[in-house]
Amino acid sequence: MSAPTNALKAALKRGETQIGCWASFADPYATEVLSTAEFDWILIDAEHSPNDLRTIMHQLQILEGKRSDAVVRLPMGEDWLIKQVLDAGAQSLLIPMVETAEQARDLVRATRYPPEGIRGSGAALARSSMFASRKDYIETANAEICLIIQVETRAALAALDDILAVDGVDAVFIGPSDLSVDMGYQGDMTHPEVRAAIKDALTRIAASDKAAGIISIDDDEAQEYADWGACLLAVGIDVLMLATTARAAMQRWRSRGGSDR
Repeated sequence: MSAPTNALKAALKRGETQIGCWASFADPYATEVLSTAEFDWILIDAEHSPNDLRTIMHQLQILEGKRSDAVVRLPMGEDWLIKQVLDAGAQSLLIPMVETAEQARDLVRATRYPPEGIRGSGAALARSSMFASRKDYIETANAEICLIIQVETRAALAALDDILAVDGVDAVFIGPSDLSVDMGYQGDMTHPEVRAAIKDALTRIAASDKAAGIISIDDDEAQEYADWGACLLAVGIDVLMLATTARAAMQRWRSRGGSDR
């Protein structure tokens, strides 16, 4: 038995738009609820959320067989951490703060078994091979890895053409918030210079053989990003969905004479 087919990777290669959502609760129950919306992909965030290897694994288990494909964002592109999360069953990774083609090439190598890379081959111990029941896992795993790198600084944009030339990178994802901070606009993603940089980057990525990705929780802005070439598009963040709905509910009842505390 081979490694499972990576539906997200295949869809991006066909140029199909894939709509996703951030999963930030670090809890499989919440991610299972989120999966009922049937997003194309759900990002299990370990960069800005309190996820660890075990909570990531539990969410991968929850999403297996669901309509939504799992993407794991790690806090950093360390070889040992990539190895662990791939062995836990991840096939699609988003790695933040990539600024050079050399970093991108190192990430490709970290996600591949030799001779293409340096991933350790103890797959018999891991759920990625279903504990050695997928007999051809090691031989077939490389082809099903989807590597998404996140560019979110001026240095990364300056190196974008070199990054786009790296074989093994499937998508390049713009980090608009960090980019705005690095450009000196402190989270103002609507600033004309930030918008111009995002538009230029998405256009260049879309013109390459990589998929262009970005996140926005504003529908009009997200549509604009799609018009600029984004096809790996995140349109929601679960914790903000809960917070926004809860606050709106209380505000409605407060305006009807409820508690002022």
